[in-house]
Amino acid sequence: MGKREREREMSRKKILIVGGTGYLGQHLLQGFSEIEGSPYDVAITYYSSAPQMLLDSFPHCLAFPVDLQTGHGFDEISVTFGQPDVVVNCAALSVPRACERDPASAMSTNIPSSLVQWLSSFSDRNTFLIHLSTDQVYEGLKSFYKEEDETVPVNVYGKSKMAAEQFISANCSNFGILRSSIIFGPQTISPVPKSLPIQFNVASNLTLKAGTGKNRSCYVTEVFVYEFLLWKCTY
Repeated sequence: MGKREREREMSRKKILIVGGTGYLGQHLLQGFSEIEGSPYDVAITYYSSAPQMLLDSFPHCLAFPVDLQTGHGFDEISVTFGQPDVVVNCAALSVPRACERDPASAMSTNIPSSLVQWLSSFSDRNTFLIHLSTDQVYEGLKSFYKEEDETVPVNVYGKSKMAAEQFISANCSNFGILRSSIIFGPQTISPVPKSLPIQFNVASNLTLKAGTGKNRSCYVTEVFVYEFLLWKCTY
């Protein structure tokens, strides 16, 4: 390997998509794969099994089984993939009805304590964490909430995501939180069920809270978090 190739290899960013087999995770993976000459190495996590159709479509992507409740599986990522430059946490127990049935699982899954603990184990704590939250942290009495509006979650899902935001804010120094409403777009390579009939053809409103102290708000018509992630990796 020549000097130029070594420099290019050293400059590559490592991106870990937690929950990479879900709807948003798959779209992020596809988005990165479509970047010509991409300077990124991308890995994903999954819970029970990784769809073979997805693995076949992205043969250069590493896939790791991870249990977010226990943290089992993160050590293997450290050994095989190394410390990521950016982590996008798309994993969640996100169906409100399921959260109401099992609040304990909702809390233990949606509060990323094992993920944050793993990131804290690295001596260099510069990994940037992008955490997907929800507009259900609000009371829902109006439209177009701003991030400085009071948060009053009215269901278990919203409460778990609010608790996750608070946990990340207290334990991370380099993070961004995206509060999404309905995430929409085309069906994924490995099909996933949609919880709402309109999920694949309506807009989404997101607000961003940055751990750097600089708050940003953004309205997007296509929810590809990698656009924000590319901005973060570039500047």
